[in-house]
Amino acid sequence: MRRSKLEMYIDTLKVLAHNGPLMQTKIMSKGNFNCNMLNEYLSFLIKHELIEERTNQKSKAVFAITQNGTNILKYFRELEQVPPIIE
Repeated sequence: MRRSKLEMYIDTLKVLAHNGPLMQTKIMSKGNFNCNMLNEYLSFLIKHELIEERTNQKSKAVFAITQNGTNILKYFRELEQVPPIIE
């Protein structure tokens, strides 16, 4: 089943929250993303300050979740616990 953009953003945040700062290729493999779409998601998340791009010891770009990103994940986990309101 195809994931929505929102699900892709949340999945990206989850990957970074569980694994720490990662290079783009590691995010792709752990989150099951394709390269082109992941670039779009990373740009969006950086723009909204939910993740940040850093440089590791080997001068490679890695991405890490910010405190804002962690807060967003917390809110989504709480929402997942709410039972559906369908009668």
